[in-house]
Amino acid sequence: MNKLLKIFFCLFVVSSLPLAAQTEEEDRLQSIPDSVPSVIDSLYREDQFYVGLTFNLISNKPDAISQSGFSGGIHAGFTRDFPLNKRRNIAIAVGLGWSLNSYSQNLFIGEDEAGESIFRELTNDIDYSTNRFSTQLVEAPLEFRWRTSTAETYKFWRIYTGLRFGYIYHFKSDFVQPDNQVIQTEVPELDRFRMGATFTFGFNTFNFHLYYSLNSLFPDAQLNGETIDISVFRAGLMFYIL
Repeated sequence: MNKLLKIFFCLFVVSSLPLAAQTEEEDRLQSIPDSVPSVIDSLYREDQFYVGLTFNLISNKPDAISQSGFSGGIHAGFTRDFPLNKRRNIAIAVGLGWSLNSYSQNLFIGEDEAGESIFRELTNDIDYSTNRFSTQLVEAPLEFRWRTSTAETYKFWRIYTGLRFGYIYHFKSDFVQPDNQVIQTEVPELDRFRMGATFTFGFNTFNFHLYYSLNSLFPDAQLNGETIDISVFRAGLMFYIL
């Protein structure tokens, strides 16, 4: 009988060991937090990719020149952020981007037999379907930035102002009429180096964007004895992606 009790006692002890181990393991798992505490980056930057869509206007144009149809632009690039204060809501940024712009208007651009540029007004009695010029640029934004951002949130109000430097690496003037097309890509009077003032304001991803060129597109060109001192104004939306 004593021997039988000893056997039952040994079996009880052995069977209790896994249960005790399981209870201890459950207690240990319950002591582990459900989520790992997030680490706040106090040295965050607002490095950003940007994509913009704009409506393009020609300003300071001669009285004979007018826009017709749609003129627009597509812009994309990346900016590097350099905070200036401890809170990091004031910063400067430099970047590199690309810009494509189209302008529909009635200024014909061509060349004569001697290779000299021709600038002429397209009057209403001239039958044509298309007259526009387009530019493709490499751009370098330089911005002063103010924002309400913190290290914990990516949604904030922003005001960015600055300068945008660019170089027109491709220019194309396209004139189309029945049975005739004139394409001009080399225009000596074109100032390929561009500089403009920018102003951007908005919240989170969607922002209003303004650009005004500070130098003329054709500073050495003339129309009817008048300098074609046209500048460019762009207004649209800028989307920032962190």
